[in-house]
Amino acid sequence: MQKKKNPDESRPRVNNPNVMGLKAAVQEQAITDTLETNFMPYAMSVILSRAIPEIDGFKPSHRKLLYTMYKMGLLTGARTKSANIVGQTMRLNPHGDGPIYDTMVRLSKGYGALLHPFVDSKGNFGKVYSRDMAYAASRYTEAKLSPICQELFRDLDQDAVDFVDNYDNSMKEPALLPTTYPNILVSANQGIAVGMASQLCGFNLAEVCDATVAYLKNPEGDLSAILLGPDFPTGGEILYDRAALEEVYRTGRGSIRVRGRYRYVREENLIEIYEIPYTTTTEAIIDKVAELIKAGKLKEVSDMRDETDLSGLKLAVDLKRGADPDKLMAKLFRSTPLQDAVSCNFNVLVGGSPRVMGVRELLEEWCAWRTGCVRRRVYFALHKKKDKLHLLKGLKRILLDIDKAISIIRETEEEAEVIPNLMIGFGIDQVQAEYVAEIRLRNINKEYILKRVQEEKTLRDEIDDLEDLAAKPQRIKKVIIGELEAVKAKYAQPRRTAIVFDHETEDNGEEEIPDYPVTVFLSRGGYFKKITPQSLRVADTQKYKEDDGPLQTLETTNRAEVMFFTSRQQVYKCRLADFDDSKASVLGDYLPSKLAMEAEESVEAMVLPGDYGGALLFLFENGKAARVELSAYATTSNRRRLTGAYSDKSPLAALLHLREDAELVLSADDGRTLIFNTALLSPKTTRTTQGVQVMALKPKRRLTEVRTLAESAITNPARYRCRAIPAAGAPLKEEDGGQMRLM
Repeated sequence: MQKKKNPDESRPRVNNPNVMGLKAAVQEQAITDTLETNFMPYAMSVILSRAIPEIDGFKPSHRKLLYTMYKMGLLTGARTKSANIVGQTMRLNPHGDGPIYDTMVRLSKGYGALLHPFVDSKGNFGKVYSRDMAYAASRYTEAKLSPICQELFRDLDQDAVDFVDNYDNSMKEPALLPTTYPNILVSANQGIAVGMASQLCGFNLAEVCDATVAYLKNPEGDLSAILLGPDFPTGGEILYDRAALEEVYRTGRGSIRVRGRYRYVREENLIEIYEIPYTTTTEAIIDKVAELIKAGKLKEVSDMRDETDLSGLKLAVDLKRGADPDKLMAKLFRSTPLQDAVSCNFNVLVGGSPRVMGVRELLEEWCAWRTGCVRRRVYFALHKKKDKLHLLKGLKRILLDIDKAISIIRETEEEAEVIPNLMIGFGIDQVQAEYVAEIRLRNINKEYILKRVQEEKTLRDEIDDLEDLAAKPQRIKKVIIGELEAVKAKYAQPRRTAIVFDHETEDNGEEEIPDYPVTVFLSRGGYFKKITPQSLRVADTQKYKEDDGPLQTLETTNRAEVMFFTSRQQVYKCRLADFDDSKASVLGDYLPSKLAMEAEESVEAMVLPGDYGGALLFLFENGKAARVELSAYATTSNRRRLTGAYSDKSPLAALLHLREDAELVLSADDGRTLIFNTALLSPKTTRTTQGVQVMALKPKRRLTEVRTLAESAITNPARYRCRAIPAAGAPLKEEDGGQMRLM
């Protein structure tokens, strides 16, 4: 008998030591351990060292670039090639020349993304309001620091902030820049980290300085009366909403509506848009307008073009004769990015931890941080003056006998003994002796020494004043207030973004839609037509494809809303005004294409919700019925598609819109018929409810037809009527037969 071969013996043996070693090296590890070991360091690095700004208003990439330019002497010197700056910055920022130059572009005056740019640029740096206007390469452009950068580096050499090692420990860089004004609120900033993001909008410098001064004087004061709202470099208009602004000021989260500005040129019958929201681009606006014109929703516009030149942004909109420019702009504000919402998320790193703060909290943190900077600067100056006073005290000692000092130095045989001999001869310490020994020969006269000694009283007064300043917080507040007022006087600019307070009365947000009676037709194949009564009087015979026919016909008005329920348990909501008026002689709009439905998705029914009163009755092939309140489909937003419109447990047999209870006739494919009253069904608010069993069906049997009792040919309804559900119904008699019409 042949021995049965073991399946494992037929497999080739692996004797490769590398493969065996690899298997031994693979170890199982919990996913939580993998995330903590591999992902968490990356996430923390992105949050703390890349994407979230700190209290000075800068991300690390901004700070490294500006500090490099400062060390290159570009605050007072001439411009240099951007490529040179990028190369020097790589000593602090190892992320490559591309990201560094992108950072410079965003901070530049030419790009226009900041109210007060930090880089004084020359050359093509692109524009923030254009996505297609690319900036030139770094070898073609030049840059230096803007004058306002003096406020960033004023205290840098006075120990106002800490210095840390760069990435390879070859040099030092500041951990923060000691800004003399709340740059965190003036310069717009945004970043996306891991699991969090930051979106800071800019405010007017003068308003920020005034608000900070007011906060220092009265921390509980009303800031909204001073800080009117964000100010954007691209201008535009803020639609004032006090509640929304107070929400942003209090929590650091929210949104603010901004729209563009325009003027009407009567001689040429065109509109010139010269300011747009900060969040959009000219290309996005033109693309949307072109889309609306193509869809026939902007019949007042004949052409739109970008006429931006060296004088600034300008979008020209040519109007047709008789068009109202104000009404057209109201429509453009509703339908295009010319009006947009600016999101706010004031997420800032404070003490190495991300915090979402309102404006008052930001001012509180900045003032506390700036107070620390000023106090460190005061202590730095205090130590310098104390050191100088200490030297002058030693110099005063030799005033009594200059000849003795000269004699000690001259009679000392070894140079190393000069300092000890002076220390012994005059009773001074080593630092004082070093200072005396370094005095030049020409300065060893009583006049020079007396002048130095006379400085002692002045130094003592200055030291007393600095010690008093460091000990009194109120005096430090006055110093900060003085610096803020100086910054405001030197760099303040008028607001670029206007504030519109009465916009609520200008336009109620409803688009003017003509209202007139229409009749809508839906075919089984998914073709839809909207026809006016005049067209129906001319020809009322509807055209369909050979294998198609009518499904529903409803009378309504052009302003009505319509809902299309599909085979994928979805509902598409539209306005009838979105469809063009049609004729009986055409097929109409093919809804799967018009509404961008999914593949193999078809229309099952059409409903006119009106005021969303009543209920929808879903009847399924398994004999169940679900009554869902129509209000469950009402939405506050302009969502076009709702998923989970009804249950997917069984195919849909019919869908009815019930304004009031009625008796329905249900027919199964085995010839049985049931009449029941819809009052037996309790309404549900959950759209995907499976419903309750109404008609008890035998296995493999299904519900095929649904109609109202009035539309049926049944002469003896009592035979089929039920008082409770579920019920099986009764076989349909010949005298009760007739034409069945599917709803």
